[in-house]
Amino acid sequence: MRLRRPVAVILCAAVVGACSSASNNGAVQPTAPGTTATSATTTSTGAVSTTTAPSATTAAPTSAAPATTAVPATLAPADIRLGLVEVASVEQPTALAARPGDDTLFVTSQPGTVYAIRTGEEPAPVLDLTSSVESGGEQGLLGIAFSPDGNTVYLNYTLDDRSAQVDAYAVDDDGNIDAESRRSIINIPHPGEDNHNGGHLVVDASGLLYIATGDGGGSGDPDRNALDLLSPLGKILRIAPSATGEGYDLPPNNPFFAMSSKRNEIWSYGLRNPWKFSFDRLTGDLWLGDVGQNKIEEINFVSAADGAGADANFGWSAFEGTKRYHDDIPKPENHVEPVHEYSHQGKSASVTGGYVYRGSAIPGLYGAYLFGDSVLGTVWALRLDDDRDAKVAEVGFVEAISAFGEDNAGEIYAMSYSRGMVYRIVGA
Repeated sequence: MRLRRPVAVILCAAVVGACSSASNNGAVQPTAPGTTATSATTTSTGAVSTTTAPSATTAAPTSAAPATTAVPATLAPADIRLGLVEVASVEQPTALAARPGDDTLFVTSQPGTVYAIRTGEEPAPVLDLTSSVESGGEQGLLGIAFSPDGNTVYLNYTLDDRSAQVDAYAVDDDGNIDAESRRSIINIPHPGEDNHNGGHLVVDASGLLYIATGDGGGSGDPDRNALDLLSPLGKILRIAPSATGEGYDLPPNNPFFAMSSKRNEIWSYGLRNPWKFSFDRLTGDLWLGDVGQNKIEEINFVSAADGAGADANFGWSAFEGTKRYHDDIPKPENHVEPVHEYSHQGKSASVTGGYVYRGSAIPGLYGAYLFGDSVLGTVWALRLDDDRDAKVAEVGFVEAISAFGEDNAGEIYAMSYSRGMVYRIVGA
């Protein structure tokens, strides 16, 4: 692995027209773990310029408001133009996390290695799980998150029996992971197919761990797992990991706590393959990208005031987006419809959820939600108006987007699965 020199790749919204676009050769891109589609013809801008760009690990201090500059505090999505800075090369990156109090970025590689990206250094492997991880297709090392004190890292990976394994490891003051400190937190069976594994991890300020699971795979949720409240699949789970030993406790304010007829770990349900979700670091609102079956990709939103996803039913597989899918499943009365959806329109597609931008380096982007499509390569910015209607515009292109990430300062990163590249998103 080698650290790339900073290169800014200009991303242009189509409505701005600042860059001319050229179609690629139409080659089938490698399928990232969250995808279910197989091919697409994508369009890229291809405008590249070398700049002296800020380091990936020397971002400005966290700020609840954008820096005071001549740039408007926020821009409409149609007016946003962004760039990319190459940060590091990592094989098949699947997730990125920042350790609290540490400028280091930690990136997971699908085959099973965790890399530390430190200023001025090549990516360094800090934990090798390749002998334990079943990798390939949509399986592999898929999620990483740190405890609030930074002393524990949680990892989510696939075992050879298709189950999802979440482990905890001790982290020292220098950010080194102790390979001998492994503690098993939870194992989630995944019988049947080897796709729709979810895998994303998020830890909140109180130390509770959120785990995304897919519906078990296959076409159309054949086992009807997503809406089954006795199944852990097709869900976001919420647990309190043991601080010292193995296992976990159940938060008493979970929606189905102490109910024998429902899985007590469930936070949200009705999901097909939730490929990346996040909580707005300022408001606590939940944002989630759920990969569609063959017609519709969706972005889901639940405000903190409405529970940030607690007991939220996102509808799959009674619905795909806002459209009925399985008529044999009664229409759920509590269906939370997506705030944004887009159709495949004859092209393969697979949504990748991202983050609300709360950094200070790009004032015009502040408060906008960034997300993408790993097959199409498109990156969008989304804002909700006062009526929660989504205003969305294309703001760029990243080939085979496998994930976005956020550092301690609120700056956002994008990862290209096929190129094996970690980018920092910057102003053009």
